[in-house]
Amino acid sequence: MSHNSTRLLVNSPAEQENRHLPRLALLALATAVFITSLTETLPAGVLPAMSADLRVSESAMGQSVTIYAIGSAVTAIPLSAATAGWPRKRLLLTAMAGFAVANTVTALSTDYPLTMAARFLAGVAAGLAWTLLAGYARRLAPVPLQGKAIAIVMTGIPIALSLGVPAGTFLGKALGWWVAFLAMTALAMGVIAWIGALVPDHPGQRTEGRTPILGALAVPGVLPVLFVTLVFVLAHTVLYAYIAPFLGRAGLGGSTGLVLLVFGGASLVSIYLVGAHIRRRLRSLTIAGTVLIAAAAAVLALWAHSAAPVYLAAALWGLGWGGIPTLLQTAAGNAGGDRADAAQTMLVTLWNVAMAVGGVVGGILLGLFDTTSLPWSVLALLAPVLVVVVGARAHGFPARRG
Repeated sequence: MSHNSTRLLVNSPAEQENRHLPRLALLALATAVFITSLTETLPAGVLPAMSADLRVSESAMGQSVTIYAIGSAVTAIPLSAATAGWPRKRLLLTAMAGFAVANTVTALSTDYPLTMAARFLAGVAAGLAWTLLAGYARRLAPVPLQGKAIAIVMTGIPIALSLGVPAGTFLGKALGWWVAFLAMTALAMGVIAWIGALVPDHPGQRTEGRTPILGALAVPGVLPVLFVTLVFVLAHTVLYAYIAPFLGRAGLGGSTGLVLLVFGGASLVSIYLVGAHIRRRLRSLTIAGTVLIAAAAAVLALWAHSAAPVYLAAALWGLGWGGIPTLLQTAAGNAGGDRADAAQTMLVTLWNVAMAVGGVVGGILLGLFDTTSLPWSVLALLAPVLVVVVGARAHGFPARRG
């Protein structure tokens, strides 16, 4: 055995990790995730100004978030099937170019239907990107580090929610809401250059090697993961989409930004912990996340009128939620096996369906009852999630990963 071979054997795990994880490429993918998440939620921070300039009501302008989710939900599966043979890098660059075009049109439009069309296009680009990103991260890393690679990429979500939305809101108030969208265009152009320079390409799937996307449903474990994704994201969205009116009616409306900051900071901690332990503890981490969010909902249901319990609930919520995208994407990939891409494409579709439906369900609950019904609905939805995760011991959320 050569001297160099001996050195490879005695390198520390940290040295091996640094050598094998292409961090700059993964950070480029994380920035792409940031763009998809922030593009989706940015209208919420500048809603009054957008509705005034486009001469529509705030509720009508709020549908710009819903139509984004619809664009992702209805196009993810057919676009994934149609582009399965494309090289992955070209496909991801196309999706990022779609964001650049959609955000530019949104910024410059003075017409409500045109703005909604641009938001739908942004949702289509998001659906295309989301079908790629987790699988891309898996391919960039060796098997022992695939969970950590996905965790790095998924940091884009809590950063967008905790830092991106407040920053976009501040920029919109200071210079105009359209400036925030043009800034998103500039960021998309920057990440296109970044991906082009540093992210390695991967081939698409050959025609003769493709299997129907829905065929992944027959793989043991895929259905439990998809059910958990649908109901979990629905539960989260019902409350998150209406957190501002919830806090306002509890007398804490002025603290919304700080509450979301606590949520985002705890989400980052969650992603770090999930990335460190996902390979051996995916099942226990998913159960823990479910329990933490349920605990947060219980606190908000019982003690929402006091500041300290609300901040505690935000921290618990963030600790539970931050790692969930990574856990579910990884679970879908593990369960899908050689049909992992198909399983993850369906996960993206159901994720966006849940977000669109969550906004509608939350609105109905507000109309029929009061904001106090929102955390109770989260508890009701998380109960079957916990049952399915615990029950999917053999497949989906196995006790041990082979």
